[in-house]
Amino acid sequence: MSLTLRTISREQHLAYIQSLPSASHMQVPAWADVKAEWRSENLGWFDDRTGELVGVGLVLYRQLPKIKRYLAYLPEGPVINWFAPNLQEWIEPMLAHLKQQGAFSVKMGPPVIIRRWEAASIKAGIQNPDVKRLRDIEADHIEPRAFEVADKLRRMGWQQGEDGGAGFGDVQPRYVYQVPLANRSLEEVHKNFNQLWRRNIKKAEKAGVEVVQGGYQDLEEWQRLYEITAVRDHFRPRPLSYFQRMWTALNSEDPNRMRLYFARHNGVNLSAATMLIVGGHVWYSYGASDNIGREVRPSNAMQWRMLRDAYALGATVYDLRGISDSLDETDHLFGLIQFKVGTGGQAAEYLGEWDFPLNKLLHKALDIYMSRR
Repeated sequence: MSLTLRTISREQHLAYIQSLPSASHMQVPAWADVKAEWRSENLGWFDDRTGELVGVGLVLYRQLPKIKRYLAYLPEGPVINWFAPNLQEWIEPMLAHLKQQGAFSVKMGPPVIIRRWEAASIKAGIQNPDVKRLRDIEADHIEPRAFEVADKLRRMGWQQGEDGGAGFGDVQPRYVYQVPLANRSLEEVHKNFNQLWRRNIKKAEKAGVEVVQGGYQDLEEWQRLYEITAVRDHFRPRPLSYFQRMWTALNSEDPNRMRLYFARHNGVNLSAATMLIVGGHVWYSYGASDNIGREVRPSNAMQWRMLRDAYALGATVYDLRGISDSLDETDHLFGLIQFKVGTGGQAAEYLGEWDFPLNKLLHKALDIYMSRR
């Protein structure tokens, strides 16, 4: 198949995404409006024989300080046939085009899963003192074609992201936790939760915790809980304006792209979460909770409601997003994997992010600049 790459309209891009079972929320055209500080472009790959659009990519351009050269970034993209035997014919025109646009370096995140681990295997790993990381456990599912993709990229001169695979060094998480929903009943999904999760869901119900959906006007209340979480977990929170922009941009593209949930008890909001929907893929994207009311288990109640809603939408996967691959109980990120493993789903490892330095000197300068930030 011979291909032509060119800039396409947002409408063409969106129509293509809507024709797929799913794609990353970072590859929908409206994501460019969320990332307003980046310049953006919509790319399309066309089959020369039929003229048909067969792949798309959202590119975000970040200008280097003081010079008109850019880092070109395709988060969790591009959306192409990664297992095509002629992968080079997809990637090379993209590099040539981005270079023409003034890019000195390209970063992309192939949406290709390489390994999966079932909850039972992870639990066994946590109990084994010799196991320190997820990758020390034998994977339950391996995708051999993913290794071929990695080999092809290396041969083309792409370099694996700098994190060495720990999961949080990449811009996007390399390891995620997912609950598969396709061909399963809700009863099955619930039965697969561990005892603690089932008990906590029941506890919240008994205590009268209610989970409600919010709207744009409730984002200030979301921000209140989110900032409490940021102080507790030592991270820098995004401003309220970011979530307002996200809501407006994503929901104007598709009125059901982003949702907001609150778990409340006696009229007080105790936890909140944002949810993103693209086709059959549903993400729990940001979570927040107060320091009070934890004994009534609002977070478990909220996740169970969100999962049920995802199921009702016909989702094939409920994605709890990033985890670290550390299984060391003293690691500050360990609680995250422990919480998510309770849902009985699977940990998945993506190929991670890859860099292509179009100008080695500027690429190196960017590395130094980023490491000092």
